[in-house]
Amino acid sequence: MMSCRIVALFLLLVICLQTAWAQELSLSSESALAWIKKMTDAPRQHNFSGTFVYYADSQIETSRIVHKIDKSGEHEKIEVLDGMPRIVFRHNDEMRCYLPESKKVYTERRWFRKFFPDYILYPADGIDKNYHITEARRERVAGRESQVLSLIPRDSLRFGYQFWIDSESGLLLKVTVTHGNEVIEQFAFAQLEIDSEISSEQVNPDVSMISNDWKITNLTASLLNKGELKWEITSLPVGFRKLVEMKRNLTEKPTLVDHIALTDGLATVSIFIEPIDKNESPMAGLFSSRGAINIYVRTVEANKITTIGEVPLETIKLIGDAVIKQK
Repeated sequence: MMSCRIVALFLLLVICLQTAWAQELSLSSESALAWIKKMTDAPRQHNFSGTFVYYADSQIETSRIVHKIDKSGEHEKIEVLDGMPRIVFRHNDEMRCYLPESKKVYTERRWFRKFFPDYILYPADGIDKNYHITEARRERVAGRESQVLSLIPRDSLRFGYQFWIDSESGLLLKVTVTHGNEVIEQFAFAQLEIDSEISSEQVNPDVSMISNDWKITNLTASLLNKGELKWEITSLPVGFRKLVEMKRNLTEKPTLVDHIALTDGLATVSIFIEPIDKNESPMAGLFSSRGAINIYVRTVEANKITTIGEVPLETIKLIGDAVIKQK
């Protein structure tokens, strides 16, 4: 096991590398930033439907998506075609997840959302401070011409990205997440239609999914004002900011969980704080999940702190260790 002195030295080296790296990269061009804005706006301006694949850890998952825009905003249906059936319906920020095998429905309001191809928090803000964005080349994806953008992190605490953006509509067609030279996660459309006519029936549950034998669980959340949460983050990695603090229930747990959400404009990190059940012995430590998602669990004064997000393990640990109880 590493001593405290070695760990401290490691973190110091990370910070030094972070600072040196940031100084080497210039500001992104106006045209590259214009592509980011176009990509961020596109899901709010276009109807589309298609099939996309998710690849991570040598596994592939296929989903079908239908997305409709009308006067009331966005309507969307995402159906996972592999493994356990899952269907998500969305109207703006209101989500309903249907699990047909168990006939369960989970409803939730998402205070921040990030689902392919709506991949960047809206509006795009501050990404250039944390990533150097360049226009790389032109390529075809799903039969459509795209502009490829490379996003190089300005420090060692973030992953790199490549975006394939539809030249005409601005819709994101493909994204890869990289750690060094390794692709750790990828979304890509295999088939796509943009600006086709979409009926309301295509983005709403059918009659069989709204019968009385389905169990509905409402995952509620309440926003907290500054100072209400009894926990705080002593310091954040450069470029990260707090999105929201809230109390929420997760699945069928009776106890409310404290939730802090962070972002650097592209990557998101969530911190969940909950009392440790007397029958629970949480496994503390660093854990890799799937693709770009990493997890860090620690215990503080009979509370379990779970930090989860799409950033490298060292970043997850820096954030998780900075969470303390207010005095």
